[in-house]
Amino acid sequence: MALTLEERQEFLAQPHIGALAVAVGAGRAPLNVPIWYQYSPGGELWMVTSAGSKKVRALEAAGRFSIMAQVLTPTVRYVTAEGAISRIEAGTDEMVREMAARYLPADKVEPYLKYAESLGEQVAVFMRPEQWLSADMGSV
Repeated sequence: MALTLEERQEFLAQPHIGALAVAVGAGRAPLNVPIWYQYSPGGELWMVTSAGSKKVRALEAAGRFSIMAQVLTPTVRYVTAEGAISRIEAGTDEMVREMAARYLPADKVEPYLKYAESLGEQVAVFMRPEQWLSADMGSV
């Protein structure tokens, strides 16, 4: 059964690993990679990634993407959000810290931030969800 808009937004706001999908060109399947993301209900979804990566080049060319998050327990449930990129801006240390703290245990944040310095310049990609797909298979 499909989730309500409120249920979709609340689910997406939880720290699930996202599956980012973006077109890469004619005759090719979309690029589909796992990614950390941040989202607050009613707001923009955003993610931080390496500037100049294949992922960023594909995002810039396509101008839109979808992201899917799923869980297996307590029931099989997923949410997909799709929309146009609203902006791409320089990633900041604060953004990287916020994302690391969302996904990692507290004692792993500082070591991750040290590692992240080696990744070079980061960008933040923002999208306001326009289309949603969702299901909770435990409610059927």
